[in-house]
This record gives sequence, C-alpha cells and structure tokens, in this order.
Amino acid sequence: MNDARVPHHPVPTTVETFDDLGLSAPIRQSIREVGFEHPTPIQSAVIPPALRGQDIIALAQTGSGKTAAFVIPLAEKLQHGGGLRALIISPTREIALQTQAFIELFGKNHDLKAACLIGGVKMQGQMRAIKEQPDIVVATPGRLLDHIKRKTIRVDKVEELVLDEADHMLDLGFLPQVRQILGKIPKTRRTMMFSATMPPAIEELARTMLRDPLRIDITPVGRAAVGITHRLYVVAPENKRPALLALLHQELGSTLVFARRRVDAEWLYHILQRQGHPVARIHSDRSQGKRVQALANFREGSHRILVATDIAGRGIDVPGIEHIINFDIPENVEDYIHRAGRTARVDREGIVSTIVTWQDLMMVRQIEATLGQPIARCTVPGVEPWVERQKPPTRTRSRV
Repeated sequence: MNDARVPHHPVPTTVETFDDLGLSAPIRQSIREVGFEHPTPIQSAVIPPALRGQDIIALAQTGSGKTAAFVIPLAEKLQHGGGLRALIISPTREIALQTQAFIELFGKNHDLKAACLIGGVKMQGQMRAIKEQPDIVVATPGRLLDHIKRKTIRVDKVEELVLDEADHMLDLGFLPQVRQILGKIPKTRRTMMFSATMPPAIEELARTMLRDPLRIDITPVGRAAVGITHRLYVVAPENKRPALLALLHQELGSTLVFARRRVDAEWLYHILQRQGHPVARIHSDRSQGKRVQALANFREGSHRILVATDIAGRGIDVPGIEHIINFDIPENVEDYIHRAGRTARVDREGIVSTIVTWQDLMMVRQIEATLGQPIARCTVPGVEPWVERQKPPTRTRSRV
C-alpha cells in the first residue's frame, strides 16, 4: 500500500481469506493489490452482515482495521453513477482523509468516486469534487452542513450512512450537528457505527438511530490493550508542567502528549521547541496543511514528540508510538482507553503516563476499576509528589 494517507503498520489477522467473506472478484482483486491477504477480526465479523444490509454497531481497538471493515462492503455494494448514495461522517479532518484514501484503493474497480468535505481548506476544491458526482462523501459534520445549507450537495438519495468514531460523534459536542444531518437523509437508509469505545449511555442513544442493529465487539477483555505499562504522577497543580517536562527528558522514545486545551498544546510546543526537542503539534486552530505535515513528520520519525488536543488526536494512527502522556486526565474512562490504544500496537509494548492533581483522583479510581488493578504511583526527579491520604480503617469498639 503506497498511499501516504493510509496507515502503514502490521495488524493481527484471522486465518480466513477475503474469498470466504462473499466478496466479488473485482473487489477481491482490489484487496490483493493493496496487499491485504487475510481479514482482521473486525473485518471478518463485519463484512458478511454489512453485505446483507444489516445495521451494525462495531467496537474494536484503534489500529484493528475498522476503516477497511466498512469501506470494503460499501465498495462492493456501490457502482459508479446514480448520485450520492453513501455518507461517512468523521470527527476530524485526518480521519476523513484516511477514509477517502481507502475508498480510492478499494473502490477503483467499480470506478467509485469519493469527495472529502472537511473544514480548514478552501471550498473551491470541494466544489470541483462535488461536480464530478461522487458516489460517496466523507465529511466532517460542520462542513457537510455548510454544503447542505448552501444547496451545493443533495443527500436525499443516501442509502448508506457510516458514523466513524461514533462515541465521539454522539457526545454533546457533535450530537446537534449529527441530528441535523440525520434529519436530511432518508429514514430508510442502512446505518453502521464504528468506535474503539462505546459508553452505555452513548450506545443507548446510538440504538435510537438504528434498526435492530447487530452488535459486534472485538475489544479485548478489560477494555485495555495488553503490553501497556500504566503510570500515575500525582502532583500539586503548579507542578503539572514541571512534571511533564521531566517526563519528556526521562523517556526518550516516540511520544504522543495529550492536552485538553489548545493553549496548553501551544505552550508545550513552544517550550519544547526552545529546548531543542524535535516536536510538532496538532489542534483545531492549525490549518489542515500544517496538521497533515505535523502528523507526517511524527509518523516518519523526524519529530519525536507530537502534542495534540483530544479532538485532533482522534485522527492519529501511527505505528511505533512508545509513550503516551496525559498532561490532562481524560474526562471519562473510555477516552483513557482510547488514548492508551495509540501505543502497544500488535506485539509491542508501551507506556501510558498520566499527570494528575488531587482533584482528578475520582476519575483515577474509575480508570483503575476498568483496568482491574491500581495504577502504579511514580515520581520524576525534581518534582515533589503529592501524597494521597489513605482512607483510615473503620474502627469498631470491642465488647467486654
């Protein structure tokens, strides 16, 4: 696979072949040309029911082959012509571009055309892509609604809808836009939702948008990837930044740092750059070209450190990440698992370091309950740890 937009890393596969999944010869030929020999577990589980037209909720770790799991059946079912019939909604520009690349690879023997409608780029190129009458549109919600409101695109013939990173698409940030989009497309559509995590409340909401969905769960027991060493650094609030800088000097491998706020991502980037670290950053204020370049530099190894905010980080699928640092603890357990899944791919090992203050300890307890074990408390040189108070044992009066 030579397309630079498509992730290049080994993925565990099944003993089945794509010949066993009910795919036609032209699509199987496209798959062989890409270099795929055996389907991954999520592809093996999803493709047959997807070809039958079932609504699907599919859960699998990041890097498990989810994108091909929904692109391949779409490429099988659609032929070029007839207008826009498939819509794929992604939370970030990076994910949308990767998905478009997969469509171009797997759909070429059916002459499928895909348009990618994302924010942060000029409208002219997207207008040209729309005029070529795409069969599939991959889009971020805001830019898609822009086109719908301008009447530059019609979605009244959409037969297939995919929500990628569905847990994020259905949270409060994107939900109003998703509801608007759903109101514009036919109710008779088939819907598939894919995600690495799916909290119960989000899944309950998702089911209101699907018809008798098949639930496919390929996530590992315990919801966290094996091979990960989890570390916790409990410090005073004013020591979070010193702890982060100390960690980056202590662990020298390929490192992805998550910050909640853009201002923190910018601060860290400039500090590290002044100290001579090879660092890049991505967040929503960066142009699409700069985000793509930063991700390419990190993937190629010319930058050892990538600083990302949560939303921008959803598009990161890079092999060989050795260290994840949570400068801010995620707001829920699912996001912690999702971030951690960026390391320890296939048979590799990785470290997830989380910097917290006493205010974050309730979320720490929830994460530990999901992991099934306490997270080791660690320290870094020059930063005084904040000592957690242990709950005193309950005392009972002895009876005489």
